[in-house]
Formats: sequence, structure tokens, C-alpha cells
Amino acid sequence: MRRLYLQVYLAFLGIVLLLGLLVSLLWWLAGPTWQDRHLVEGLAALLGDSLPSPDRPASVLQGKVADLAQRFGAQITVRGPDAALLASAGRPLPAPPPDFAASGWFRAGGRPIAALKLHDGRWVLAQRDLPHPKGGLIAALVLVAATVAAGVYPLARRITRRLEQLQAQVEALGAGDLTTRIEVEGSDEVARLAHSFNRAADRIQALVASQKNLLASVSHELRTPLTRMRMAVELLPAEARPDLRARLSRDIGELDGLIGELLLAGRLDALDPLARAEDVDLLALLAEEAAETGAEVSGEPVLVRGDRRLLRRLVRNLLENGRRYGDSSLVEATVRSLADGGVALTVADRGPGVPEAERERIFEPFYRLPGRPQSVEGAGLGLALVRQIARHHGGDVRCLSREGGGTRFELELRGVAFANGRMAQ
Repeated sequence: MRRLYLQVYLAFLGIVLLLGLLVSLLWWLAGPTWQDRHLVEGLAALLGDSLPSPDRPASVLQGKVADLAQRFGAQITVRGPDAALLASAGRPLPAPPPDFAASGWFRAGGRPIAALKLHDGRWVLAQRDLPHPKGGLIAALVLVAATVAAGVYPLARRITRRLEQLQAQVEALGAGDLTTRIEVEGSDEVARLAHSFNRAADRIQALVASQKNLLASVSHELRTPLTRMRMAVELLPAEARPDLRARLSRDIGELDGLIGELLLAGRLDALDPLARAEDVDLLALLAEEAAETGAEVSGEPVLVRGDRRLLRRLVRNLLENGRRYGDSSLVEATVRSLADGGVALTVADRGPGVPEAERERIFEPFYRLPGRPQSVEGAGLGLALVRQIARHHGGDVRCLSREGGGTRFELELRGVAFANGRMAQ
């Protein structure tokens, strides 16, 4: 957007400078004109009366020309009807062009020369000792440029600053902050665009909230029939299809877990990240969850400032993901401190790995890798919740390949999520 600001600013400046250059060029080409022929002829007559007649000595004419040149501060040359030089004060000026028949102006060397034709056929040529026009033109253009630059800058900056604010809010909305709105200033096109953005943001926020409320309500209501189904399975006689009882119990458990994850995902956006914050020993939390999955844990004890319940769910989901898709390999988890004050949690396995093109998509809700057996436990919400919880605590997670084969999940937590300092050894 800063480039737009420069474009607007330089466009204003360039237009005015171009206009000034064209006007100066027209003046340069046209030169001064005398519209009153009587005035020109009258000046020529007066000058002819003041100059010595052609039959006087050349020294007398030279003295008179020098006196006039001093009075007017100009170069003056007198030439005969045949263009012969008769007298000159300063550098001799050229004779008028052959087709120049009456008093007027002509150019020589790019500069105007006044030519007055006397009644006896002589020519009096005069030129002021002014700075070269090119220097004056450049100085004028510089002055115009400075004036326009000072006047246009506030206007261009005001327009583009509002566009920069609009861009920042659009990016915030795209990043997931549905509460972002733009302060409306004025009543021009930019203000109307801000109004449209705010209306669209209101609509999007209302639709997303309605969808989440619906999902939460449906998920909550599903708990009642699930409870009845679980009770019905438990009341079945022990000898009645034990394999069916086990399968039904497993399916009901998975469905109940899915509903719990849906409810948690819906609540995360409404939670304040510091509302239930406490100091959590991430290594100890990891060790507790690893005991359930048989993962190997290493690292250093580090205090993390956050929601213990959510952090436990994050760690559990990562470890469960490694257990399910690691082809029965050992899952290794490590906690370490980062140089910038953050904390990193690594969970790695020796499974088949995740193709590079799919490493971001696996964090999408309900996404499954192509070719993965549908019999594998889980509904595809575990990693989506991991990323959601990580961002809720000011961090993020990414999926990487592991040297020697396998998958490595790198979780980094920064910002408000951490306590300063480490746990005492």
C-alpha cells in the first residue's frame, strides 16, 4: 500500500510539472510578441531621432550606442541596411534574418533579440544581459516542484493512510478475527468502502456464530441418545453377542469423543486465553500423557503459562496421533526452551510420513490422508484441535518430515503463553 501512496503522490507531482514544462516550452517557442505595430514603429522613430545620422563619424555613433547600452543595461548593435556592422556596445548581435522586413523580435542562439528598423534603413538590435533562459526555466520548475510537493503530500497521504488501515483490517478479518471493524471517516468512496466492509464483517460474524451455536446445540443434544444407547448395551446379557457389545461400546465411545471435540472446538473461539491461565510444567504434563501411550519423553522442565486442561488435550492428541499412524513405532516427545524465550514441543514417529503437499491439510477438520484406512480410530479433528489450542496460547504447530523416515510435529509457543524463567531443578 505504501507503493500506492507513492504512485498517487508522484502522479500529482508529475502532472503539475508536465503542465509547467509545456507552458514554459510554448512560451519559449512563441517568444514575446508586440501586438501594437504603432508602438513598435514609434520606438523605432524615437531611436532614429536620437542616433547620429549615417553621414556622421563612426566614433560619434559608437559613443551614443555605448551611452544607450549603459542606460538600459543591454547589448546594443547598429547595422546598416546591408547588415554591415556600424557600432556595438558589448558582443555584436547578429543581423535579422533576410525575410525580416519590419521591427520585431527574432531568436539567435536560442535567445530573443529586439530589432528596430530605422527610417533610413539601419537596424538597431538590443538584447538584455539576463541569465540564460534555461537556467531560469530549471529554477522555475524546481520552485513549482517544491510547492506542489508540499501541497500534494498531505492529500495523498490522507487518502492512502485510510486505505492502509482498510488493508490491515481486511487482513485481520482474513486471519480469523471476526470482531475487527474499520473506523469510518468522512463520506467519500473510501468511507463507503469501510461501511461495506463493516456490514460484511457483521454478516460473516453472525453466520459463523449461528453455525457454531447450531453445532454446539446438536452435539449437546446427541449426548442424551448416546447415554441411552450406552445404558442399553450395558444391560445386555453378558452371553448375548459379546463381540457385538464390544463393537457397540467402541463405536459409542468414539462418537462420544467426537462430540466432545466438536464442543471443545466450538468453545475455543469464545474462551479468553488468560481466563484460566496457570503455570504448567509442560514436561511433567507430557510425561503423564505419555504413560498412557507408551511414548518416550525427554527434555527440560519449563513452565508454560496457559490453560492446563487445553494444554493436556493438545499433548494427548499429538501423542495419540503418533500412536495411531506411526505403524507401531516408538513415539518420541521432547520439550526444550527456545533462544527467544519460547518453548518447543516435538513429537516424532517412524511411520510412513506425510507427503509435503498434505502437511498443511492434515490440520483441517475431518481431513484424512488419501489411502489411509477408514478403520483407523479418530474422526480427523485431533490435529485441528492441536493447532487451534496452540494458536489460542500464542503459538502454532507444523508437520515436518523426519530424518531417516517418519513424521515430526513441531509445536512452538510464544508470547503471552509463557512464564518468565524455568522451573527450579
